[in-house]
Amino acid sequence: MSYGDYLDLSTLLSAQHPLAVPPQHDELLFIIQHQTSELWFKLVLHELRSARDLFTHDKLPVALKRLARVKHIQSTLTEQWTVLATLTPSEYSQFRRFLATSSGFQSVQYRAVEFILGNKNPDMLPVFDQQPEARVMLATMLAEPSLYDVFIQLLARRGFDVPADLIERDWSQPYTVHDGLIGVFREVYGDPEKHWDIYETCEELVDLEDNFQLWRFRHLKTVERIIGQARGTGGSSGVPFLRRALDQTFFPELYSVRGEIAEGATS
Repeated sequence: MSYGDYLDLSTLLSAQHPLAVPPQHDELLFIIQHQTSELWFKLVLHELRSARDLFTHDKLPVALKRLARVKHIQSTLTEQWTVLATLTPSEYSQFRRFLATSSGFQSVQYRAVEFILGNKNPDMLPVFDQQPEARVMLATMLAEPSLYDVFIQLLARRGFDVPADLIERDWSQPYTVHDGLIGVFREVYGDPEKHWDIYETCEELVDLEDNFQLWRFRHLKTVERIIGQARGTGGSSGVPFLRRALDQTFFPELYSVRGEIAEGATS
C-alpha cells in the first residue's frame, strides 16, 4: 500500500470544485480553508465523544488526554483564520456570488460540536431538513447528555451535593446556570489537593471554552475584515450574528465560581 492509497489522496485532492466563471485564483483558498476545518471538526467530535464516554465510566485521566488533544486542534483551527484573512474584499467579491445560499451556518459538524459541548438548540434541526442523515445525527445528539452533563453526573457519583434536577433532565434543552452547582465547584476549588482530578478536569473544561471563544473571535474578525458589516451568505446577518455567539457559554458555573472566590478573597 502506498502513502496515497492509505490516505485516499486521489479522493481528497479531487474534492475541490471551484465554481466561479471565469475561474478566480482565490476561490481555491476559500474551499480548502473550509474543507480542512471540517476535517478538524470530525476529529474534535471523535475526541469529545470518547471523552464523554470516559467520563461516564469514571476514567478521568484518559478523558483528560482526549481533551488535551482537542485543545491543540482548537489552536490549529484558530490560527488557520490567519490564512483566510489574506483574502481581501476585492478578491472575495470575485467569487462570492457563486456560493449562492451556502453558508458555514449550515455546517452539521460544527453544530454537532456545539451540541456535545452543551449549546443545544432544537430550532437548528430544520436547517438540515434537506440532509436527512445529518438531521438524524443532530437529533440523536440533541437527545443525548452533553460532555458537561456527564461530568455533573460523575460529580454526583463522587458524593458531591449535586442538585437532583441536574442529574436527570431533558437533555435536548440548552443548559442554564444552576446556583446549586456553584457550591459544588466552590468546594472543589476550596481544596484542590483533596479533589485534584476533579479540579484538573474543571480547568481543562475552562481551557476548552476559552479556546472556543478565541476561535469564535478570530472568525468574527476575519469575516469583518473581508465583508465588513455586510450580510453573510445563506441569509445570516454576518458579523452581528457572530458577535452574539461570543456571549454563549458551555460551562457557566465554572466561571461563576471564580467570582465567588475572588469576592471571598477580598472580604
